[in-house]
Amino acid sequence: VSFPWQKREISNFDYLMYLNTLAGRSYNDYMQYPVFPWVLADYHSKTLNLTNPHTFRDLSKPMGAQTVERKRKFIQRYNEVEKNLSARCHYCTHYSSAIIVASYLVRLEPFTQTFCSLQGGSFDVADRMFHSVKSTWESASRDNMSDVRELVPEFFYLPEFLTNANHFELGCMQDGTVLGDVQLPPWADGDPHKFILLHRQALESDYVSAHLHHWIDLIFGNKQHGSAAVEAVNTYHPYFYGDKMDLNNVKDPLIKSTILGFISNFGQIPKQV
Repeated sequence: VSFPWQKREISNFDYLMYLNTLAGRSYNDYMQYPVFPWVLADYHSKTLNLTNPHTFRDLSKPMGAQTVERKRKFIQRYNEVEKNLSARCHYCTHYSSAIIVASYLVRLEPFTQTFCSLQGGSFDVADRMFHSVKSTWESASRDNMSDVRELVPEFFYLPEFLTNANHFELGCMQDGTVLGDVQLPPWADGDPHKFILLHRQALESDYVSAHLHHWIDLIFGNKQHGSAAVEAVNTYHPYFYGDKMDLNNVKDPLIKSTILGFISNFGQIPKQV
C-alpha cells in the first residue's frame, strides 16, 4: 500500500502536522505542542546547498546523539545510573516542553506572558534566552548536555517570531550584546522571510523526504520506547512517558503531584502512532 505522503501528494510539513495531531499534540497545549525536527546542520555558510547531504542534520539520530562524543556521554550516563537518578535513561530533559515552546516564541504574545510566568514573573538571564539560531543548534546538538530540544512548526512558516517588533526589553548578554531580533544564519542575509523560505525548502527537500521517516520513528514510532529506543540512544525519564504511567495506581498524593509537576515542567512524549 502506498500512502499519499510516500507518493509526495502531501508536503512533509502537512504530514508532520498530521502525525502531531494523531499523537495528541496541539497548539492549544504548550505542554504537548506540535514538535518538528531540526533539519539543517549548516548555520554558517553564505549560501545554503540543499543538494549536499552534509548540509543536513542526521535524522536517524535524536538530538543527544548528533556527535560521536555526545552520544558516548549519554550512553555512559545510561550505563552508570547515578545514585540520585530514580530511573535508567539517556535524557533527563525533553525535546519539547512549555518553556521550550515559550522561549522560541517569546517575542510574540501570548508567549511573552507565558514565558515570564513560567520564569517566575520576568525574562530569563539574557545569555540563556533564544537569541541565535546557530548557537541554539550548537547547544542542542553538541555543547549542552541538558539541551536536546527540537523545533516548533513556526520555524517553517512564521517570520514574525524572529523579530522583536514589540520592542521587549530582553536584557543584555555578558558580551554586551543587547537582545533584540534573533540572529540568523549568514545564508538568510538578515531577512526573517528568507530564513523561513529556505528553511521550508530544506524541510521539503529530497534529502529530508528520504530520511524523515527515521526521525518519525524516534518521536512517534517504534523507537520511542523499549529496547529499540535504548539501541537508538533515545530513552527519556519515565515521567515523560505520560501515557505509559498509570497515575490512578499512584496512591501517594505527594508522588502523584511530583509526577504531574515533572510532566508539566519538562514535557511529555507524544502518543505512539
